[in-house]
Amino acid sequence: MWTVENRARYDRSALRYPSDLTDQEWALAKVAIPPAKRGGNKRTVDVREVMNGLMYVLSTGCQWRAIPKDLPPRSTVNHYFWRWQHDGTLERLHHTLYILCREQVASRQASPTAAIIDSQSVKSAEKGGVGSIHRALTAARRSRARNATSSSTRKAC
Repeated sequence: MWTVENRARYDRSALRYPSDLTDQEWALAKVAIPPAKRGGNKRTVDVREVMNGLMYVLSTGCQWRAIPKDLPPRSTVNHYFWRWQHDGTLERLHHTLYILCREQVASRQASPTAAIIDSQSVKSAEKGGVGSIHRALTAARRSRARNATSSSTRKAC
């Protein structure tokens, strides 16, 4: 509900971009981000700014090359995005936020205790496996006969 307290908490007008992380949001996010690797040079990039760049791309849907100049370079933001995707950082961050959302906002337990199964789910599960995927959702298969470069053409004598 939009109360006076909630409006103040969700007001993003003081931020540079609406997608930038607030101090509270950054406090939650930085726990999931791994420290710099040992043995190399010190990390020269501000990880919070990298996260702000990533949030900008995700919230606006812009292309990587359209990241504003006051955020880290697009190659840096893209590199960290793929690194965090590969090492599970984004998954851990999502899981942390999911648990907080269930516990604090929705006043529920961290893990769901019930599930709903509708009749459509049961029908598709009865067929089972990969074969139950609708043909419309799979890539079209072309026969060799339709292929223009097929080796089945006759050779001239």
